[in-house]
Amino acid sequence: MGAIPTQRETASHLSGAPPHTTGASAQGLGRAHVALLGSSLAPGAARAMVRAALADWCARGLPGTEQLTEHLAADVLVVVSELVTNAVVHAGTDVEVVCLMEETGTVVVETADHHPSRAPRGGDHETATDPSEYGRGLRLVAALSEAWGITYRPGTKTVWARLPAAGRERAAADAGGEPVTAEQIEAYAGRDGPWTGHGPDARAWAETAGEPSGDGGCADAADTGLRGLRDREWLGRGALSFLAEASDLLAGQLDEDLVASLTGQLVVPRLADWCGVWLEDESLGRGAWSDEPGTVVGARLARVWHAGEGHIDELRLALEKDPPRARDPWRSGPVGHPWPGDALGTQGAALAYRLVAGGRPLGTLVIGRAGTAGFPDEITGLVEDLSRRVALAIGAARQYARQATISAVLQRGLLPGAVAEIPGVRSALVYEPRDKGGPSGDFYDLFPAGDGRWCFAVGDVQGKGPEAAVVIGLARPWLRLLAREQYGVPDVLDRLNQLLLDDATEAADAAARALVAAGGPPVAPGDGPQTRFLSLLYGELEPFEGGVRCTLASAGHPLPLLLGPDGAVRAVAAPQTLLGVVEDATYTSETFELRSGDTLLCVTDGVTERRSGSRQFDDGDGLAAALAGCTGLDAGLVAERIRRLVHEFGPRPPEDDLALLVLQAE
Repeated sequence: MGAIPTQRETASHLSGAPPHTTGASAQGLGRAHVALLGSSLAPGAARAMVRAALADWCARGLPGTEQLTEHLAADVLVVVSELVTNAVVHAGTDVEVVCLMEETGTVVVETADHHPSRAPRGGDHETATDPSEYGRGLRLVAALSEAWGITYRPGTKTVWARLPAAGRERAAADAGGEPVTAEQIEAYAGRDGPWTGHGPDARAWAETAGEPSGDGGCADAADTGLRGLRDREWLGRGALSFLAEASDLLAGQLDEDLVASLTGQLVVPRLADWCGVWLEDESLGRGAWSDEPGTVVGARLARVWHAGEGHIDELRLALEKDPPRARDPWRSGPVGHPWPGDALGTQGAALAYRLVAGGRPLGTLVIGRAGTAGFPDEITGLVEDLSRRVALAIGAARQYARQATISAVLQRGLLPGAVAEIPGVRSALVYEPRDKGGPSGDFYDLFPAGDGRWCFAVGDVQGKGPEAAVVIGLARPWLRLLAREQYGVPDVLDRLNQLLLDDATEAADAAARALVAAGGPPVAPGDGPQTRFLSLLYGELEPFEGGVRCTLASAGHPLPLLLGPDGAVRAVAAPQTLLGVVEDATYTSETFELRSGDTLLCVTDGVTERRSGSRQFDDGDGLAAALAGCTGLDAGLVAERIRRLVHEFGPRPPEDDLALLVLQAE
């Protein structure tokens, strides 16, 4: 596409034209189009195009514009912002934006991405199909739209949304009288300029579009009364649904900065002209106050939102210089806040709401309205209800972040810091835990065992999370200890099997004693914690001149495959029982030699059992066929090819952890 993020075509009259791409609209009587380059400026450019287009259509009196209201226009701007942000900012792609107005007043917004297969910016190979947190903005689109969807065509993906007309009665209420007509709009100062009309809708639209009205932005008593009428009309028909939708949108967020961003879009312009969200460092505790009364130490201004985007930078500077000061940091009700007049050049009212959840102050929401001495009680009460939901969402996001940090630290502790280098052997590893928020059930290791020996392991624990972490925390250190104590491969598995059985028995006994001590009924055999099962492929490597001697055993694990230089593939171990299942189990091993060009592939069942419908990747020896296709490749390319084939096997991302180890004799 390559276009700069500015308006290319605005408000061309397409009477009788067919719908552009969605198949969702009838006949677009008004159409605006812009091509945007993938950058952080794109959402603002798209909103500017839509504001100018809607104003132009109203000025020309196109059919359907009599249904346009302040609230509908604001919803259109939010939808455009979300669609472009998802496509451009997060995916890093270029898009075309189209805005259509039907004769009924319904507005259709489309964003066409001409790089639909490109992975999102900064993501790995799975990110394009993962339910990324940034994609949750589409829930806001769904809440505001009558219908929305995605249309795929060769080389293009179009996301569209239909926003229904408000109806003549609602339009009249928003305008303070009769529906908007072309005669009410005296002039429009160009596509990039503000309203210069003086009618009630001109002033209302100027507030919505973030542009100054004809009197420089200072509302008189009549304007204040008009806004009060709009407040009451909106509160009467939409306050409860607004809170319900806001709760749904906020509840799923797992990042506190995204919560702050979404809060700004919910508040502005529906409830206020601008807002700021401060987030505090929870680790500082209740003593996080400076010598200046009420000033929070460690608070940061996470989000600033203004109906007029040109004021955002100045507003941010003003708010940072004058942070909120709460007399009672654990009270969530509204308190007065200084009006940032130097930044906005107007007069108005501002309120601060403490964000408190679970008895912990998490931040502050500051809102402001221009041209008024105070907020209506209905608005302050509604924002207070919203602030409680915002605080709960921030608290949940922080709890998730804490848990993710703990899990990441635990995961790093359960895996080796580095993979050992073995003389005469090239190695490659792929490790992809499915649940990035918790410990994986798969693990691996490759370490020196002394006396010219190296040992390797690829394992899979039944289940995930803390229980899996306990088993891995037992198995990995014991594998290393037993190997360095010169135990052979079968003896290592025998002892590890007994260790898991003993640990499970002790855990069950402890749980039963705790339950009885608490007054509960005795635990029957088999009703306690489940036995901790572990599938494991464990082997030992001894380099010698001309090759590497490999001794290995598989305990309930997918069998390792050996690829020869001629392309022949064979399994090199016999199946045996899972570890932690059978008391006094005896394991056996097999020994073979890796010669120059031989490649050994070890995988977990996340590879062999990768599903596509009813089929699995290893059906019909699929893994062996995939490995045969790697003949002549070095270890790193073999690992990458198998990984790619596993991901491409099904239309959805893998649902299980994935680990594979490639060992290749030089």
